[in-house]
Amino acid sequence: MNKYSYDTPVGIITVEDDGDFVTAIYTDNKKSSDKESELAKVTFRQLTEYFNRKRKIFDLPIKVEGTDFQKSVWKELCNIPYGTTCSYKQVAENIGNPKACRAVGMANNKNKIMIVVPCHRVIGSNGSLVGYAGGLNVKKFLLDLEQVNL
Repeated sequence: MNKYSYDTPVGIITVEDDGDFVTAIYTDNKKSSDKESELAKVTFRQLTEYFNRKRKIFDLPIKVEGTDFQKSVWKELCNIPYGTTCSYKQVAENIGNPKACRAVGMANNKNKIMIVVPCHRVIGSNGSLVGYAGGLNVKKFLLDLEQVNL
């Protein structure tokens, strides 16, 4: 397992990979100093392009581990277009489980690949920004960044 951290506009982001797949991207309080893998370099380049408004779609090999339900939620998150949002209820309906709004929220909470698996694009039914592992300020920053670049 490789782990390397980078300074970004939303603070320190750590990228973890197994050499073949990105397994986690998350905000961190301190930098990791493992050897920088080639996949981490590619991931950081794509994240930098995203932050610089030059990338809207990521092209990275990712591996997610979770329950079948969580994987279905994360797959649906990847279908939310850049610059748009949807509610937890909409995600639940889209995966064929309309009463699973809270479970969708829990699956979002377990998403280990922030930004690339865009859980920041899921908001409350009333349009409010709710829940984000990186903090609501980061969620707002990401949504604002995408809105400016439509």
